[in-house]
Amino acid sequence: MTRVLAAYLLATLGGNANPTADDVKKILGSVGIEANAEELAKVLEQLQGKDVNALIAEGSSKLASVPAGGAAPAAGAAAAGGKAEEKKEEKKEEKKEEKKEESDDDMGFGLFD
Repeated sequence: MTRVLAAYLLATLGGNANPTADDVKKILGSVGIEANAEELAKVLEQLQGKDVNALIAEGSSKLASVPAGGAAPAAGAAAAGGKAEEKKEEKKEEKKEEKKEESDDDMGFGLFD
């Protein structure tokens, strides 16, 4: 379906406001792809009489409201309490290092002795 849609969009970019099935088939055929008749009919039916640029703008505005992988909440948390979290992590690391040193002393030898 994406190939058919891409060919349809290429035809509109080329100046054809309402590409036909033959137009889409010609574009796909130029790169050695055979158009699926069912997909082609569905795309043409869904896009018939619609302005592609308006559809793209509408879709872009909808995508803007979708969270993208949690990057925004992580940035907010870092700005709000990132320093406090860093201090906690440093304390944990210090405790872990102290425990390692104690366990080496108990055995009577160190890793690099």
